Amino acid sequence: MKITRKMLTRLTLPALGAAFFVFLAFSHLPDGQAAKSQDTYQHLETFTNVLHIIQQSYVEEVDPEEAIEGAIRGMLNSLDPHSSFLRADDFKELQMETKGSFSGIGIEISMRDGMLTVVSPIEGTPAHKKGLRAADRIVGIDGESTKGISLMEAVKKLRGPEGTEVTVTIHREGWSEFRDITIVRGVIPIHSVRTELLEPGYAHIRVSNFQAKTTNDFRDALNEFQQQEELKGLILDLRNNPGGLLDQAVQLTDVFLDEGVIVSTKGRIREQNMVFEARKTSGSESYRFPMVVLVNEGSASASEIVAGALQDHKRAVILGTSTFGKGSVQTIIPLNGGAGLRLTTARYYTPSGISIQAKGIVPDIEVHNEPPSNAIEDNDRQPPHAIFRERDLLHHLDSEQREPVEPMTEEEEDNGELREKLARDRQLQTALTLLKGLQVFNQQRSRP
Repeated sequence: MKITRKMLTRLTLPALGAAFFVFLAFSHLPDGQAAKSQDTYQHLETFTNVLHIIQQSYVEEVDPEEAIEGAIRGMLNSLDPHSSFLRADDFKELQMETKGSFSGIGIEISMRDGMLTVVSPIEGTPAHKKGLRAADRIVGIDGESTKGISLMEAVKKLRGPEGTEVTVTIHREGWSEFRDITIVRGVIPIHSVRTELLEPGYAHIRVSNFQAKTTNDFRDALNEFQQQEELKGLILDLRNNPGGLLDQAVQLTDVFLDEGVIVSTKGRIREQNMVFEARKTSGSESYRFPMVVLVNEGSASASEIVAGALQDHKRAVILGTSTFGKGSVQTIIPLNGGAGLRLTTARYYTPSGISIQAKGIVPDIEVHNEPPSNAIEDNDRQPPHAIFRERDLLHHLDSEQREPVEPMTEEEEDNGELREKLARDRQLQTALTLLKGLQVFNQQRSRP
């Protein structure tokens, strides 16, 4: 975005020439529009005059490209937390988020009340392992305040080569002071779908974000489960899913719906007014098993679209806590020189016509989890509720064993780890219990 002297001369026309230019440009418009356009031009003329004065009189030499970009960023920051200007390298990084891997700490961030805020950490990433949580405020990065920082500037500071360190200063509700957390950057995985079988017939599929291959990977996981045995129930885990690609959220929802609206968007221009509907395609498999969708305050954007559609169509029970509440759509607009514009262009609405902007999806069944065990400091860790048995007591009597104890098989070890996981995760445990109860209920109804 270079600005030349010729451009400046053209922008700072003499008053007579400027008035003639305005007349030519706006004489064909209706009176109201012409007046607004003329006001806009007058503001632009003020801007170019200020830029010219700065270049001529500021105490130090000013790079016009940096000044213009700063003005654009300020203009976009005045709109909403999700609109931003993307320099060429920023635009490239944004594309990498959905098509490839990148090095960083693994969090989705946004602006809330003018403060840099964690939407959610991505599961398994350095930030998640260090205990960062949704709603944490990042007040500093490497000792520098984040006040006034743009989202893309923050992203650039948080990302970096694998193995390097970045220190974030965090404030969390309930804390009396800030805390510095040093995180070693790592490669953020591109796979967004993880699966496990909780019990025979009951699957748990975790979707951490929505990338270009998410729906394909999700379908593959379902088909693999179905080949092993018929599924009795599915837990779709969207907790701490910060969102991603809109089309992937629509396609994944379409896996479970045969008809009806999935989501609609409405903006100021006709092209932004769209309705996405479910379509039953020939050859596609219908899944009739009951579903529970897990959500929490870190579930945002695309994950809220999925949860809202499945809830409105009564295809799944939503369980957990209220979601983040990001009900807006951002369009990425390429600019000259490889730069781009990330602009909020529409709001989206659930099938029932409700906007969840700043409200979130309210679960059908509210279940809170205990604080996660991956606290930020070891001193903060709360020991899990211990389950004591006779064998845990000091000097307990051994049983009278007549035969040697066989070592646990790999399957028994996996089952033990799974039981521990369910014991730690109350939301997941409740979802599994609910699915099993629905299965019993359906069997009873089918009896003569």
